Amino acid sequence: MTLPTDTDNSPEVSPSGRRKSGKKTARNVLLGFAAAVLVVGLVAGAYIFNLAQTFNSGTTKIDVAFPDESTRPQKSEPINGTAAMNILVMGSDTRGSSEVDVETDASTDQRADTLMLVHIPADRKNVYAVSLMRDLWVDIPGRGESKINAALAYGGVPLMVQTVESLFQQRIDHVAMVDFEGFKGLTDALGGVEIDVKIPFSPNSGPMKGHVYEAGPQTFNGDEALAFVRERKSFSDGDYQRVRNQQAYLKAIISKTIARETLTNPITINNMVSSVSPFISVDKSLDAAAIGSLALGMKDIRASDTVMFTLPTLGTGTSADGQSIVVADTTAISEIASALSKDQLGQYVTAHGLEKGN
Repeated sequence: MTLPTDTDNSPEVSPSGRRKSGKKTARNVLLGFAAAVLVVGLVAGAYIFNLAQTFNSGTTKIDVAFPDESTRPQKSEPINGTAAMNILVMGSDTRGSSEVDVETDASTDQRADTLMLVHIPADRKNVYAVSLMRDLWVDIPGRGESKINAALAYGGVPLMVQTVESLFQQRIDHVAMVDFEGFKGLTDALGGVEIDVKIPFSPNSGPMKGHVYEAGPQTFNGDEALAFVRERKSFSDGDYQRVRNQQAYLKAIISKTIARETLTNPITINNMVSSVSPFISVDKSLDAAAIGSLALGMKDIRASDTVMFTLPTLGTGTSADGQSIVVADTTAISEIASALSKDQLGQYVTAHGLEKGN
């Protein structure tokens, strides 16, 4: 009998004479599976790296986003290693305006058409977005009383941050400025979004002039969504309804973004990041790594866990110098400030029936 040589491909034989081809096959299968997992991991890692690079390179960084440290509230105390987070989101509309440098604290002619304080509790189980009316009459540090959106014109992003921090006595952790034009590309990247239109209207100006926004669920493309979040003149309460429409749009965006069919489609995700990044300015610490870490902590969040409401006011009025303003509800502001300080905004929302917005 000829014994197998080192180059013989015959199945391995045990001392008992039994072939061990089964064990060898199993080992090969495991090695093949491990190799496949490694390849998939490398591909996924490269994709995520490229996605992060797209966001970091596409967004504009605000070099001076915060006021002097001596003027600021203290950071929130961590709970089980995690602290609550506050993000100031400003939406601007550049139609008919010149380019504005958002990277300095110099005075500009820029206004924040949309202003939201986004609060993420320490347990990361909810997201609360409080809309602040742009004509809300408040005290702007060093400037006296004025409409809140004037803070950006008076002293750039740092003064706007300082104004909101002074209003609620809460520290702002991150800042994001979004140009309304970015809504168009984001909506189209998602293949359109469905919004339940509460009040029908038809714009009398702009690219969508004459288009009818009928009451009920409507699926909007980018141009339709952009006009929807911009419109205010068609409504009897003007900016109040525009803010509600913007909240409805953002809820629709969130719902579709975290849907399984979106998150499992790398092309859609890449298109979303690529289309919206050029229209976003963020503080230097709000990079892809920070967003990725936050997203990981909020992986179980669903659309129903996001609550958006408008900061209660006392209606409209006229300032001493004749400006049309929104009168601040100091009691509501004090209650929300207290809830934020205790990381109990959820209790405030429930107590005032704001779970579905207002």
